[in-house]
Amino acid sequence: MKLLALILSLSFLVFIHELGHFLFARLFKTRVRKFYLFFNPYFAIFRAKRIDGKWHWSFFSKTSPQIFKEHDEKTEWGLGWLPFGGYCEIAGMIDENNTTLSGEPQEWEYRSKKAWQRLLIVLGGVLMNFVGALVIFSAVLFVWGKETLPMENAKMGYEYAQVFIDNGFRNGDMILSINGEKPDDVPTATNKLLLDNVRKVEVKRGDSIINISLPADFANQIVASGAKDVITPLFPFVVGDFVSGSLAKNAGMIKGDSIVALNDVPCPTFADFTREIKNFADKEVVVSFYRNNQLQKTNIKLDETAKIGVYPQNPANMFETRKTEYGFLESIPAGIAKGTSMLVSYVKQFKLIFSKEGASQVGGFGAIGGLFPAEWDWQIFWYITAFLSIMLAFMNILPIPALDGGHVFFTLWEMITGRKPGDKFMARAQTVGMIILFALLIYANGNDLFRWLSDKF
Repeated sequence: MKLLALILSLSFLVFIHELGHFLFARLFKTRVRKFYLFFNPYFAIFRAKRIDGKWHWSFFSKTSPQIFKEHDEKTEWGLGWLPFGGYCEIAGMIDENNTTLSGEPQEWEYRSKKAWQRLLIVLGGVLMNFVGALVIFSAVLFVWGKETLPMENAKMGYEYAQVFIDNGFRNGDMILSINGEKPDDVPTATNKLLLDNVRKVEVKRGDSIINISLPADFANQIVASGAKDVITPLFPFVVGDFVSGSLAKNAGMIKGDSIVALNDVPCPTFADFTREIKNFADKEVVVSFYRNNQLQKTNIKLDETAKIGVYPQNPANMFETRKTEYGFLESIPAGIAKGTSMLVSYVKQFKLIFSKEGASQVGGFGAIGGLFPAEWDWQIFWYITAFLSIMLAFMNILPIPALDGGHVFFTLWEMITGRKPGDKFMARAQTVGMIILFALLIYANGNDLFRWLSDKF
């Protein structure tokens, strides 16, 4: 399911990105030779071209049919077989599809257009991704609204990643302020701790107020830890459902039972239970639980997995959340604000990549796929897709040859100096850029593979 969500999300994002280039190219009467979703080395699943008002098709062909070549002024539309990509081949443009240009520039070619027109053609993909993200955020807010958990509404406090514990936090602490400011919710608190050079956090621990001083490299420590959910609300372990062959169900437990202890060791939260039960693999354990306000106990003989076969009740149903509904017109500025704030946050986070800790956590397709839930959820799917669209827009605008940002840089240079880089220079720059991108791609996905192997072995 994660793989399906990843392919569907990236396919949509690649399509609208390349569509941005296509629309601006056609606006300035520039020919687009090919528009492909997915890459097509060796063969394409299908190719299509509209010639003299009639569509012509070709399936599983290695090259374009001869009639397609005879009508080069028309765009060839196609679907490749290798996912996670796509391309828009613009006539007269040096890119990953063309590293050399021959003949004199033609009026319908990219290279013959004015600098400001070429700039907009190059920026079309980035603009489409950014605007697309704003539209998606607006639609998500209109359809589902916005539901957040105010920090103070997690009455049992929070569980923290080990890096937090090492720096003075304790599980159960309730964050009151960060650098003197009260965070609204967990995402806000996490962003502040990562991006705002936080040195002081005030927490409520039991009946006491504790001030925690953080080191200057705390953000780098969080990144280096690789922890995904660094702050999570604590909640009681209420039985929500059972797996097939559940040991707990066979022992007489039912939905709604609230587990509070193992072998008389208190386990007030689900996190306490998961930590404690690991000590009883292949042993018999006494599970204490409340049913209808009555304390009961049952014996369960665990196997080597130390699992009782129970799904906890959805913690979202245990907290008092804050729900905001948006009308159609209200959702538009709210979506724009959400997308803009996410872009600013991502740009701030980008600096962490250049640290040793950040570089070690760079991920590829595996890391991106891990963002999606194991079960299909349209709201989460579109939210993550909007986030990836923001990320794609920002990454593409970086001034690296072979990316849109490289073309933007050279076009701006031309507009400022009045000197246009030569075709040979652009071809070499494109080659260097492709080498850099492939190296980054190998490194990022190599990190994914290393982390996977580390988890397995």
